[in-house]
Amino acid sequence: MDLIGVREEVCAALAENRPVVALESSVIAHGLPAPMNVRVAQSLEEAVRDAGATPAMVGVIAGQLRVGLEPDEILCLARAEGVLKCAAGDLGWAIATGAHGATTVSGTVFAAACVGIDVVATGGIGGVHRGDTGDVSADLPTLAHHPLAVVATGAKSILDLPRTLEMLETLGVPVVGLGTREFPAFYARSSGLVLDKHAERAEDIAKFCFIRWHQLKQQGGVLVACPCPQEQALEPSTVEQSTARALREAAAQGISGKSLTPWLLAAVAKALGPQAHLANHALLLNNARVAAHIATALRELNSPRHHRPITDQAR
Repeated sequence: MDLIGVREEVCAALAENRPVVALESSVIAHGLPAPMNVRVAQSLEEAVRDAGATPAMVGVIAGQLRVGLEPDEILCLARAEGVLKCAAGDLGWAIATGAHGATTVSGTVFAAACVGIDVVATGGIGGVHRGDTGDVSADLPTLAHHPLAVVATGAKSILDLPRTLEMLETLGVPVVGLGTREFPAFYARSSGLVLDKHAERAEDIAKFCFIRWHQLKQQGGVLVACPCPQEQALEPSTVEQSTARALREAAAQGISGKSLTPWLLAAVAKALGPQAHLANHALLLNNARVAAHIATALRELNSPRHHRPITDQAR
């Protein structure tokens, strides 16, 4: 069995230079309760298709990294017990042990880069944790290493957002706001952190990515920051109060390490109530649609006439 299996329709789309959007599966296996997780997975694939691209949900099934999960494989990750949470560094272990695994942003970025997909849609990326834990998500260095666009609603609100932005800058990952001049704070549309790069159209972001990767020959990803849709977004103060409470409870219970992030996310979502799930679904759908539009614009640019080096064009 090959280490990486690619769904037939994804192979065909890539071979024919049609747009493909990779989707992470950790939100399905670890981020949302059943049966909402299955409905969200199906709706994300539909959103990508409706926007003109081919969805490729990523996961590990019985020790094979799969790019483009079949419907029964999505159900498997949504319902099975003991599904591993796979960052990029965990994929080899999941494959070696024949496990089922759901990919985080870093795991999805790695898999997408392996097969030539250049756009990933997610909810919020990981980043630098609050306090002096020294905990930094693998999402950041992985994104810095691979030339992909990750469409996200900023970083998860439980994180230290200013330090996360600083780390992205240090790693050379540009952050471009789409329809916003502020870094989104996941459930909340604003964080007070100003972005120096912003655009109003997906096509403008695709042009920037194309110039960066194909003409300037710069490696490394781009983070596209899309705020949660206005109708479902929550007030920043409400989100911050719930986050601060969850952090105090985690410290009191001695929760740390890999278990901290999922515990905090669940605690904050519980404190915010049903509105949190509505906001999460809305931002995931919006990011999937935006990613499809960027992928479509990139495919249009990815033709021979656009691939002259920038030095040739200056002559």
